[in-house]
Order: sequence, then C-alpha cells, then structure tokens
Amino acid sequence: MEQASCVATMASIDDAMVIVGWIVATKKMKRSKRHRAIWCKDWLMKREHSSHINLVNELKFAPKDWHDYLRMNEETYLKLLSMITPLIKNQDTVMRKAISPHERLTATLRFLATGRSYEDLKFTTIISPQTLGVIIPETCEAIYKVLRQYYFKVSKRFLILKHLLTIIEAAYKCPG
Repeated sequence: MEQASCVATMASIDDAMVIVGWIVATKKMKRSKRHRAIWCKDWLMKREHSSHINLVNELKFAPKDWHDYLRMNEETYLKLLSMITPLIKNQDTVMRKAISPHERLTATLRFLATGRSYEDLKFTTIISPQTLGVIIPETCEAIYKVLRQYYFKVSKRFLILKHLLTIIEAAYKCPG
C-alpha cells in the first residue's frame, strides 16, 4: 500500500513538473514575440520629398558641385547608370515603391566617396541602414561586373602561361 501511494505521489510530482515546464515555455514564447510599435519611421516614408535625389537634381545646373558631390561628371554618371540599371533595378510591390537605380547608384557613390557609415548615410539618403547594407554591396557588384571588361583586362601572355602551367601540371601530375 505504501508503495502504491509513493508511486502515486511521484506520478503527481511528475505531472506537476510537466505542467510547470509547459507554463514556463509558453511564457518564454510570449515574451520572445515582440510586436513592433511602428513598422517604418515616418521620415523614412518621405523619401521622394527629403532624399539626396532632390539635391542631385539641383546639382545638374552646377557641374562643379555635381562633380564634388559624386566624384564624376554627369555624363559619366549617366553612362554608368545606364550600364548597371538592368542589374540593380527592382520591381515595385503592393507594399512599397522600389528604390530606383538612380537612388541606389547615388547612395553607393556617396558611400564610396565619403566612407560614411550606413547609420550616417541614412539621414541624407532617407534609406534605412539595413537596406543600405544590402543595396550598396549589390550596386558595387554590378559596377564591378559592368566595368571589369573595360578596366580589368588580363594580358594574353598571362593566359598563355596559365594554360601552359595546367598542361605541365597534368603531364607531371604535380599539385598546384
């Protein structure tokens, strides 16, 4: 009889521990689910009115200032923009308007020209630092892909030597 009551007591303790564990787990899940107070800051929603693009449009009338701001003349900028647009253009969605290639390139050039942090650039570009952290590397990659054929040429002599080296390695089975 004593064994039966002892087993019953242990079973009820096990049940109680399971219930306590379940309560603790559900409280942790509720705590970890944080609801955002705001989805997007109001000033970030006003990109069309407040961003650096308006300044760039004004700088078209002052070529020296344009060059000082973007470190290239307008003709070069427009040529580069036309070359990379197919690689960096995104579609608008139902939720928000996509950041234009013009805005992407300008933000990237300002980043490269000034070395400012994404946190600092967010105020002039009116683009969140998280988004800048995505679009600036994407735009740099697009610039590299487009310009490497013009500025990063490999000599034919190097290619011939590389080909000969692979033939010799294959013939003598030499590792690298």
